[in-house]
Amino acid sequence: MRRNSQTQAVQITGAIELIGFGLLVVLLTLSLAHAQSPLVAELHTVATSYHQDPSQLDRIRDGLERIIKTDSHIANLVALTRVSFLWGDVRAISREDKLAAYDRGRQVAKRVVELAPRNVEGRFWYATNTARWGQIKGIVRSLFLLPTVQEEIRILLRLDPQFTPIYALAGNVYYEVPAWLGGDVKKAEEMFRKGLELDPHFTHMRLGLGKTLLKQGRVAEARQKLQAVLEETRPSNPADWTLKDVKEARQWLEAITAKSAPQEG
Repeated sequence: MRRNSQTQAVQITGAIELIGFGLLVVLLTLSLAHAQSPLVAELHTVATSYHQDPSQLDRIRDGLERIIKTDSHIANLVALTRVSFLWGDVRAISREDKLAAYDRGRQVAKRVVELAPRNVEGRFWYATNTARWGQIKGIVRSLFLLPTVQEEIRILLRLDPQFTPIYALAGNVYYEVPAWLGGDVKKAEEMFRKGLELDPHFTHMRLGLGKTLLKQGRVAEARQKLQAVLEETRPSNPADWTLKDVKEARQWLEAITAKSAPQEG
């Protein structure tokens, strides 16, 4: 009787061990099935170097689109919404292609917000893609979406006040929006200056500050900030600086020069 009891105990222990091993295998399988794609890390690098080969954005975007069909890992979704925005800015040519890219970005980002409400990057790209989509779509759609963008900015500033890009987004919203809808050039200046305190080499932030100062009539200060964008030697994002910020800063400086030039009679 005692030997039978011992045998049963060994069998039960063995069964428990097998169940435990099987559960471990299942958990590992699930973990591998929903893992961060190597494309996420690659995008982190390409996002600041795409000026060297913009077509990399095509490959990464297509790859992430394929991956999320079977793997909804949050990092993969965040990467897709980020590359969708970049693709819309850099690779899309037609208005329709741009709208499709930003809309895809905001839809994927909305999914991130639903799955992980405290994911700062997901919320940022949701707000950014939404704002850009509305901007391209037209004034009516922009006004309709403005409360969503403003609310996301408030949430992001509360979740992580050290997240530098949010100050660029907030500053641009305060700069672009009419006063009767919440626009405020003083608040825009405050946002841009706060962002530059966190990252002095964030050239899009400095560009925004220059435009805001110009809107306030502070031409000499504006010219200084815009010139600083052109003279930046260590931009935080060399790709954005090369393909976007330098071009826009130069256009604003040329406009200032043209306006201040003496008019011929």
